[in-house]
Amino acid sequence: MYKQPQIYYLSREKLKDKLYFKEQICADMDNSYYWSDDWSSDFYIELADAGFISTSYDTKGGLVLLPELQYDYALLDFKDLHISKKVKKLINDDSYTFSINNRFYEVVEKISNQHKYNWLKEEYLELLKELHVNDNEKRNFKIISVEIIYKDSNELIAGEVGYVIGTTYTSLSGFSSKEKKYNNYGTLQLVLLAKYLENRGFSFWNLGHSHMEYKKKLGCKVYERNEFLKRWNKSKISPIINPA
Repeated sequence: MYKQPQIYYLSREKLKDKLYFKEQICADMDNSYYWSDDWSSDFYIELADAGFISTSYDTKGGLVLLPELQYDYALLDFKDLHISKKVKKLINDDSYTFSINNRFYEVVEKISNQHKYNWLKEEYLELLKELHVNDNEKRNFKIISVEIIYKDSNELIAGEVGYVIGTTYTSLSGFSSKEKKYNNYGTLQLVLLAKYLENRGFSFWNLGHSHMEYKKKLGCKVYERNEFLKRWNKSKISPIINPA
């Protein structure tokens, strides 16, 4: 099992140094997490472009950005998508609507409120809102939200937030209602998003950490860091696909 011995500070200068990135970051399989106090949108996009998935961490000095170049990644190739019988039944139901970027602020608020150990707060939350509002397509980057709305009540019952780079989509975090009557709507959101991305011509879906069982059930396969970066670097340079 990998063990993180130390969390090093990561600056924009080090990130842009291609030799340093290759030899000191990518090749270092003892470390995956780094930290930074740079909350600029440019740095966040550069991190995402390099393959990092960033969260945040509370310190005595305040909230810091916590970029992670993971040891492995769960990727979904759409041909491998698995749809359970319960979700197949829900797909044909007329009880919901599926949408992109219609209720972004409500999605991030529900994510923030639902998770006990939540990293989507304060500076990070403001950064996502800034990235969502600003047009970053020239930088090949776009923040999006995904929503499942229950028609009868117009209630947001499942959703997630993530970003598009080139022909890739990366999940950050999501939520689903815990009410019994909404069982399986969270999985429905995942399946509908996968079908939506496939129909729009995306190369693959990056779901981040591989250890969560629902990702395996969805059809994800695990790619070690080097394998992931090969696929990532090939697909991210394509012109951005606008899912909205």
